[in-house]
Amino acid sequence: MAAREELSVDQAIRSRRSVRRFLPTPVSADTVRELLDLAARAPSGTNVQPWRVYALAGPAKDALSRAILDKYLTSGIDGKGLDYYPERWIEPWISRRRKVGTDLYALLDIGKGDKEKMTRQWARNYLFFDAPVGLIFTTDRIFGHGMLLDHGMFMENLMLAARSRGLDTCPQAAFTDFQDTIRRTLGLPENEVVLCGMSLGYADPDAPENRLHTDRVPADGFTDFRGFAP
Repeated sequence: MAAREELSVDQAIRSRRSVRRFLPTPVSADTVRELLDLAARAPSGTNVQPWRVYALAGPAKDALSRAILDKYLTSGIDGKGLDYYPERWIEPWISRRRKVGTDLYALLDIGKGDKEKMTRQWARNYLFFDAPVGLIFTTDRIFGHGMLLDHGMFMENLMLAARSRGLDTCPQAAFTDFQDTIRRTLGLPENEVVLCGMSLGYADPDAPENRLHTDRVPADGFTDFRGFAP
């Protein structure tokens, strides 16, 4: 068997994107374990490594999806965790947010104000977009907001390691609105708070939503360079 060709770091960064429909191709526990071991090389304040992960597949993943979907479709969210988005949006961030939503819905033929289709598409978050692996990231409530940086670096390591192996991901803050349901279904202790979910698998190349490519502001648009030689 030929050796697996892995992408370079630059290639993995440039090709990483949020995939919203996956193939049913399974991903082994050994592969997930390898990715998480790599992710755990992320730095953290005084090396406390504040992350915890629940890796779900098969019946375990399906059970969580069913529990969240039942709650979402009948009575809405439960038990919000840490705030992710601001209470009030301002420019330039509100325009960026609107653009990605508009572009995604255009690919899916979801018209403005079509609440039924929007709800159905949002609900796909809780199916992990059909990915074979769903990940739930938690942390202990004792940690301050600063340590969320550590979790971000951990998850980014995971996403890039996955991409270098031909896998795709989608980080999903949508799971943070179901703290109680996730805690009850997975048996989480009270000291843990859900920070994020993530879908992991192989992208469906024929899915229209996977044609979404988001723009990035170049470095000169957000960096104040000082003291460099001309």
